[in-house]
Amino acid sequence: MASVDSLEDNTAFAEKNGATFPVLADPGKEAAKAYGVLAMLGFAKRWTFYIDPEGVIVKIDKDVDPRTAGADLLEHLTALQVPPADLEP
Repeated sequence: MASVDSLEDNTAFAEKNGATFPVLADPGKEAAKAYGVLAMLGFAKRWTFYIDPEGVIVKIDKDVDPRTAGADLLEHLTALQVPPADLEP
């Protein structure tokens, strides 16, 4: 996950929500700009990029719903034929 919030805010978010995945702090918004997700008000759009082992973006989900994001992520990874062993934490 990447956020334009500060490292402190991202750390607090991760701890509060029990996140078990890396969170990138991008307060300078360089990554958000590079991926084209910086909205006009300065926040990042909630998009999911699926990147293959060679670093190629193979899918972009621009319709992310936080309430179903986990299930949607699994559905997209399955459709992309990511082997289940690669999906385990």
